[in-house]
Amino acid sequence: MMAIGLTVALTVVDVAEARRSGGGFGSRGTRTFSQPPVTRTAPTNAAPIDRSMTPRQDAGPTATNPAAGQTRPNATQPNARPGFFSGFGGSLLGGLMVGGLIGMLMGGGFGGAAGFLGLIVQMLLIGGLIMLAMRFFGRNRQQTAYAGPSERSSAQPNGMPSFKIPSIGGAQAGGQANARPTAAPAPAPVTDGPADEIGVQQADLEQFEKMLKDVQAAYAAEDYGTLRRLTTPEAMSYLAEELSDNATSGVKNDVRDVHLVQGDVAEAWSENGTDYATVAMRYESIDVMRDRATGKVISGDPDKLTEAVELWTFVRKPGAEWQVSAIQGVSHD
Repeated sequence: MMAIGLTVALTVVDVAEARRSGGGFGSRGTRTFSQPPVTRTAPTNAAPIDRSMTPRQDAGPTATNPAAGQTRPNATQPNARPGFFSGFGGSLLGGLMVGGLIGMLMGGGFGGAAGFLGLIVQMLLIGGLIMLAMRFFGRNRQQTAYAGPSERSSAQPNGMPSFKIPSIGGAQAGGQANARPTAAPAPAPVTDGPADEIGVQQADLEQFEKMLKDVQAAYAAEDYGTLRRLTTPEAMSYLAEELSDNATSGVKNDVRDVHLVQGDVAEAWSENGTDYATVAMRYESIDVMRDRATGKVISGDPDKLTEAVELWTFVRKPGAEWQVSAIQGVSHD
């Protein structure tokens, strides 16, 4: 019973740490598990999508993109790394448990300790060591996922379309946010590059900016109807799960004063008649967590703008409007 309890506890801790690490969710079609190109807005690699209903493809090292006539790495399943309980650690723990039980039956205790109490104490010690090891390796995996800037130039490659919006609204809220220019250069001309296979237009960029604000507002208001309209069913399921977790925990995410600072297209393509566009967006907002019953701020600063950089993937089926299909966090200074 102790062994089962420790296994469940460690699993919960590992999942909780994975959720806090800021991984991505949703689908980018056949490119779900491929790393999007870096851009001026997001010059570092995005967090990989770790929650998706899209199956991984194991079709070899490369796959040809017929639309662009280019060869790109395929999203292959990485080599499975055996977990602690399935490798040497599992064998060691199993041996210790069996030896301890036999020793207890023979009157010698667990490894020479005093009976069942020694068994419990040593199990707790082993569990603590395992937990520390899992946290250590989990942090190493997180640091590896957020590798440093790519060797690509930080300038927007291949003439991809970009847009820059001046800071407006609550940029000076509480006098604590850094001042930003009140004007911005004109948006870069929209041109077709090798990574833009569908020709993203300025109207699309403006729609992406509006959807950023609308999705954040609907999420803060827990407006499920609006979220269903703006997102794909898969992305909606993950957002609804997060809202449900907040409600169960007695907290509510308050997001307001959202405005886009800078954005550009990382890649855009079409597959099976459906258009995809992955867009890097740097935006500011007031983002706090409040107690659901009292409204008291639990985390965050209600008077200070915080900045986030994320990659949002939008999908558009023939004759339909754009919808959000995936969101990935980006590590930034």
